[in-house]
Order: sequence, then structure tokens, then C-alpha cells
Amino acid sequence: MYNAHRGMVPAPNSRLNELLDQVRQEFDSQQNRTGEYESNMAQQVSEMELVRQKVYNLEQNQVAIKQRYEEDVARLRHELEARGGPPSHVSISGLPPHAGLSQPQPPAIGHGPSNLFGGIMANPPGQGAPGLVPPTQDQQQQQVPPPHQMGASQALQQGAFGGYPPSHGMNGGYNPQPPQTTASPGPGKGRVNRGPPGPSTPHQAPSNSYPDARPSPQLGRPPSPLPPHPSHQIINNLADLDLDSLRPEQKREGNEWFAIFNPRIPRVLDVDLKHTLNHDSVVCCVRFSQDGRYVATGCNRSAQIFDVADGRQVTKLQDETVDKDGDLYIRSVCFSPDGRYLATGAEDKQIRVWDIGSRTIRNTFSGHEQDIYSLDFSRDGKHIASGSGDRSVRLWDLESGREGLCLTIEDGVTTVAISPTGELVAAGSLDKSVRVWNAHTGNLLERLDGAEGHKDSVYSVAFAPNGKSLVSGSLDKTIKMWELDNSAPNGRMIGPGLASRDRMGSKCVKTFEGHKVIPWVD
Repeated sequence: MYNAHRGMVPAPNSRLNELLDQVRQEFDSQQNRTGEYESNMAQQVSEMELVRQKVYNLEQNQVAIKQRYEEDVARLRHELEARGGPPSHVSISGLPPHAGLSQPQPPAIGHGPSNLFGGIMANPPGQGAPGLVPPTQDQQQQQVPPPHQMGASQALQQGAFGGYPPSHGMNGGYNPQPPQTTASPGPGKGRVNRGPPGPSTPHQAPSNSYPDARPSPQLGRPPSPLPPHPSHQIINNLADLDLDSLRPEQKREGNEWFAIFNPRIPRVLDVDLKHTLNHDSVVCCVRFSQDGRYVATGCNRSAQIFDVADGRQVTKLQDETVDKDGDLYIRSVCFSPDGRYLATGAEDKQIRVWDIGSRTIRNTFSGHEQDIYSLDFSRDGKHIASGSGDRSVRLWDLESGREGLCLTIEDGVTTVAISPTGELVAAGSLDKSVRVWNAHTGNLLERLDGAEGHKDSVYSVAFAPNGKSLVSGSLDKTIKMWELDNSAPNGRMIGPGLASRDRMGSKCVKTFEGHKVIPWVD
């Protein structure tokens, strides 16, 4: 019986083999998982190595940037000392920064010897606030930016605008002639031929000087005579006076503004805030009409006209045909003498002449290669002068709709003005000079610079009503009044070897000092 059932018992090693197979399968499974884990770990280690390398590169870049920053600070302090500023141990951080606005700014005008628009003025058009870096050779095509310009918009009002009575006694005008290019032959031909600097609003921290074979003289001031008795001494640095210590008749205060009157001279005027004209964006430029009844402003994508009497917005001028993407700041505006038209210059390098009553464009002038920073009508209303960061002054004929003259110089043009007679056109530029041309022939008659001239970029010029004097404002914080010698032949062209006094005989008759920031004249 025992032997009969003995063949039914399984072989002794059968169970063992099953267990071994299970162990082998578990081992293979764990081995596969281990391979996956090792692969993941290797990938993560590789990623960590990439991160470590990037961090290292960032550290190296920061060290290099810090070193360049320290070198720039040392150079700026050295230049400040060379210009008569505080010694290097005195901090220069108290100087007002170039672009301190709390809202985005349009690009601003170029670099002057003190890096004025260089900061407004190394971003491409339509990009936020201006940079603060002086121009390099790689930035030659970046545009100049004058500083008195920025943008805004308001709800459109349909009020009619009838213009003003025509002006009388306007003589002068332009003889028709084909367009021509007349380079300024004055001194300074040896300067490095670089493009105008990038845009920005003026800042006053000193910077790299312009590459110029003929730098403006850095002359020390002559010793001043003994000061008069304090009771008779006139002070111009009114911003240094303590507002709280002044008597009530020596100041006026309002909400967020104040005015100080010179305590050493009799008070002959008063100041009060008449209107606050709010805009939706930065305001780049403002201009009164000739009769003083209206004021025009240029801002982002539009120009607006307000009534001076009540502050009401009369109209809003906006070209609806341009691309709606990005910013388009209006950098210059100018009324025609009769008040019927408003000329605007914008970042798109176009000059538009608007019929204010119908809010339509009468003329569009093209030709400038960079932003247009200044416009001026002739007194007969037939011509417009324009100045641009492309280093040119151009004269335009409204009747023919064509360019009449193209006057080129060595640096960006920040401001232009036509004389009351229409015979002369003046321009200020980033190279510290004021130039005067014959408006008919294009001949350069005068270049006002040198020992009597400005020591930094010129941002504003204006003729006196009699046409015999010219005033200019500069980054050097001075206003200069020039007496023009109109007895010299208007048609002759000066040579590069002549000094300022040898040309038209013009001379600086007065320098107004005491500004804390850049003075503007209009």
C-alpha cells in the first residue's frame, strides 16, 4: 500500500525551483528600477552642473559690470574735477538723475558733452525710459534725443476753431529754389564722424566728452572784482535760498509749487498757477499760439490744443492712419502765425501740418532720418524750419509741399528758429554751437562758440522781436544773449579758419547764470 502511493509525491526540488524563479524575477525587476533611478540621477546631476555654470557666468558678468561701473565713476569724477566741480572725495550722488520720472518716458535726445540725451535719449523709439549710457561706435545709428519732449491724450472735443486774424507787417519769405545740401564749413571738421546719440531727457551728471578735434575751451573764469556791499549785491541762485526763512513778499506758494523773488531787487511781477492741463501720458513739448490765446501740447500719438482763458481742450489732433502698435511721441509742435495750422514733428520722422478747424492734415513732409525735435514757422506762414537728431536743419515750402534746403552739421540738432524777417535761420546742437544761416542761399553766416560760447550742448534758441539779437540756452545752465551784426553781407559763406568774431562780427553781450537745471528759451 505504501509503495502504491509513493509515486504521487512531488520531486523534492520542484518547490525550490519555483522559489528561485520568483527571487530571480524580483531581482531583475529591482535591477531595472535601479537602472532607471541611476539614469534620472545622472540627468539631474547634468542639469545641476548647467545651473552651476550659469551661476558662475552671472557672477563673472557681475564682477565685470561692477569693475566697469567703478571705472566710469572714477572717470566722471575726474572730469567733474577738471570742470571745476567738487573734489573726488565729495560724493556726486546729489546731482539730479537723468530720468527720474515715475511713469514711462519716451526716448529722449542724444548725448552732449555731458551725456545729456545720451542716457534721453539710447533706447529705440517708443521704448520706455531713456538709458544712461554714453554712445559708443556701435550706437552710431541711435537717435538723438532734445530733452524738452515727452507725451499724453484726452477725450476729443468737437469745438470749432476759427483761427486768428492774419498778421500784418510780415516781410521776408523764401525765393523758390531746388533742394540742396549745404554742410556747415565752420571749425570742427576734424571731429569724429559719428551718428547722433540716442534719445533721453537731459541729465546733468558729467560724462564722456564728445570726440572732437576742436573741443570747446575749458577756460577758467577771470577773477571777479570785489563784491559790492551786501545791500546792493544781486544774487541769481534763488534756488539756494531757504523758502521758510523768506518774508511773505519774497515768495509765493501753492499746491505743489512755489516761486521765489529776488530779495535784492524790487519785485516787478507776480506768479500764480492758472491751469493744470492733465494728460494721459508724458508731455513732450508745449507751444503758445502767436496771440497767446491757445497752447498746444505734444504727447503720445496726439497733439492737443487748450484755451488759455479757461483751460478747456479745444481739439485733439491724431493721425488715425498710423500703426496702432507701440508708442509714437510728438516731440515738437508749432502754430502758424495766423493760428490756422499746427505743425507737429514725431518719432516716425514725419512733419504733419494740421488744419486745426477741420482736424485734417494739410501737408506731410518726409526726409528726416531720425526724430524731429524742433519746428518753427516763418512769420509769413509760408515756410517751416525743422531740426532733427539726424544732424540736419531743413526748410520746407508749404505752398509747393517740397523741401527747400537741407543744412547739415556735425552733430544732432536740438532746436531751430527763423528770424522775424525770414532772412536767417538759427540752430542749436549737441556740439555746443549755435549756427546762423542765410535762409535763402543756405550759406552759413555765423557759428557762435569758442571762448564766448556755451561749454555744453545747446538746447534752445530764439530770435528777439527786432531780429538783431539771439538768445540760447544750454546744458551748461546758462542763457547767452548774442548781438548779431547784420551789416555783414548775408550771402557770403564763412571759412573754417575764421574765428567767431571774424565772421558776422556777432558777439555775446550777456550771460545769464543762476539756473540749477537746463534753461529753455522760446
